[in-house]
Amino acid sequence: MRARVTVRAAAPGRVTGLRDGMADTPWTPETNLGGKDCGNGLVIDHGHGWETQYCHMARGSLMVRKGQQVDTGAPLGRVGMSGRSQFPHLHLSLRHDGQVVDPFAPDTPATCGTEPAAQLWVDPLPYQPGGIISTGFLDALPGYSDIKAGTAARPALPADSPALVLWAHLFGVRAGDRLTLVVHAPDGTFSRQDITLDRPQAQLFPRPWQAPARAPRARSLHGAGHSDPRRESPVTDHLAGSDHPLT
Repeated sequence: MRARVTVRAAAPGRVTGLRDGMADTPWTPETNLGGKDCGNGLVIDHGHGWETQYCHMARGSLMVRKGQQVDTGAPLGRVGMSGRSQFPHLHLSLRHDGQVVDPFAPDTPATCGTEPAAQLWVDPLPYQPGGIISTGFLDALPGYSDIKAGTAARPALPADSPALVLWAHLFGVRAGDRLTLVVHAPDGTFSRQDITLDRPQAQLFPRPWQAPARAPRARSLHGAGHSDPRRESPVTDHLAGSDHPLT
């Protein structure tokens, strides 16, 4: 949101519905949205029963009006976190004759761990059901606000740091996924931690690995760490979305 990322039209069409003015605040189960889960957003009719819907856009950012014709790539507004959203993102829905269509697998549901046979993207996109947003080292436990802002990692730490923390920020995790955190030293593996995740989450900042102050081999580290999320279970959960029509 701070970068003011532009949302653009996926295909040419006419704007048939829109909403603006809802606050960009995190949703909680106690929040009553009155059916406005999409937050600020719009619908574009592309003809022949096809339409796209764009949700959770930033308040006051919409650049189009109802009835306006737009071209592919036309700016529509900016990424936000209005409606049923707990972090900034764009929820894009594609529908044909009122039925939601997966643009990554429009003909048949995709099987976990396989590439779909066909896509609707002009330039095919790699499908990522989950993975790493960012990782890094720090000399103390980072705050989640710093993780989300992208300011938690340090390119180098002094040899007398009180601790060495390896953290990871993930998305799209499922129950049964395994997260492996490994720190390498010049003479081999310094530390390895395996975490099995117990529930689906849109974003996750797991409790990180931490070496205590004055760890026996801490001075030999070169900061060569990595995290490896491995999916051990089928993807069967569906994150609550905003696919109902916006008018």
